[in-house]
Amino acid sequence: MAYSLFVVQPKLKKFFGLDEDSREALTAVIASGNRWKVLGLIAVIAITGLILLLLDDHHWWIHAVKAVLLLTATAIFWYVSWRHWPRRVFATSTERPTLQRQLRILATVMLALAGLAFALGIAATQS
Repeated sequence: MAYSLFVVQPKLKKFFGLDEDSREALTAVIASGNRWKVLGLIAVIAITGLILLLLDDHHWWIHAVKAVLLLTATAIFWYVSWRHWPRRVFATSTERPTLQRQLRILATVMLALAGLAFALGIAATQS
């Protein structure tokens, strides 16, 4: 998410300039096929979280908070993957800026959720 937000998207914007249609087409190609990889990664994160809880339940509340963060991020991903992208693919040029801004906001929220979960994981190992 961070790489896409802070590297890929700005470079696509710079490369394509005012050619919005080409930039949007390449963005869709880059995003295509990633849904199942991300869902697999979410499953691995959930399984490893459960294993960590089974190994050390002293910080169960941190695992519970991280589970809520993961569920929230998964819900956002579901919305983006199954609602947002189909709308964006078929959006008119006047609808695109709103959808692009919405995706940046959602991706930033997901990045913040992941960062918070990471910080909680570190906090659990420090106490």
